[in-house]
Amino acid sequence: MPAVLHQFRLFFIALQFFTRIPIPRWVGFQPEWLHHASRYFPMVGIVVAAVAGAVYFAAAHIWPAPVAVLLSTAAGIYLTGAFHEDGFADMCDGFGGGTTRERVMDIMKDSRIGTYGAVGAGLLVALKCALLSMLAPTSVIVALFIAHPLSRLAATALIWNLKYARDEGKAKPLAQQMTNAEFAIAAACALVPSVILGALGYLSWLVIAGCIAGAAAVALWLSAKFVRRIGGYTGDCLGAVQQVSEVVIYLCLLASLQQGAWN
Repeated sequence: MPAVLHQFRLFFIALQFFTRIPIPRWVGFQPEWLHHASRYFPMVGIVVAAVAGAVYFAAAHIWPAPVAVLLSTAAGIYLTGAFHEDGFADMCDGFGGGTTRERVMDIMKDSRIGTYGAVGAGLLVALKCALLSMLAPTSVIVALFIAHPLSRLAATALIWNLKYARDEGKAKPLAQQMTNAEFAIAAACALVPSVILGALGYLSWLVIAGCIAGAAAVALWLSAKFVRRIGGYTGDCLGAVQQVSEVVIYLCLLASLQQGAWN
């Protein structure tokens, strides 16, 4: 029982770190728990998908699809405090404006947003909304439950596989202790919604495999870029991987419907 309780604690620590959701007081806090909470990052994605999906479901009964998608996206951003979007914007600024490792790191550490970040974040959110607006209502909710957990697994893969690039920073405690077993737990959490939706016939296994491959490709591509430019990753890099892989999963889902402009 104490072991099970500890797993609940780790999940709530992850939930507290990545969302605005208050956690029970009995959870408590110890700094070393942050090292191991990364195994439940994809499960936080399931929670975010549930909230965003519920907002979309309610809004789509009242307003047209684009409005429902905007409200759903806004709800997800509010729930997470724009944590991942901010990381993506900082990565765009740093990698777009920095020519040396030190300059890239300094720009990403700056709390102000620059041109690269503003344009990148704006286009990213616009692309998310455009993609989801093209899907049928049921498919939007399916897409959320596929994309949010898998995209967080893609970000978690960096913690598992790469070196943390800073000597200080908010994300450092999350980066030091992720074993193969912990990553396996993260992968299992991320795959549960996909397996359930595939078994229920909402998506073909081929499409699900394509989404997983798309998220993996993003993680591999950006990981190589991060290692080449700064020698590892930062918390902003994790946010960037999550955001880009989320969009790529939506692209894969829409492409599977064969609704291209020339079709």
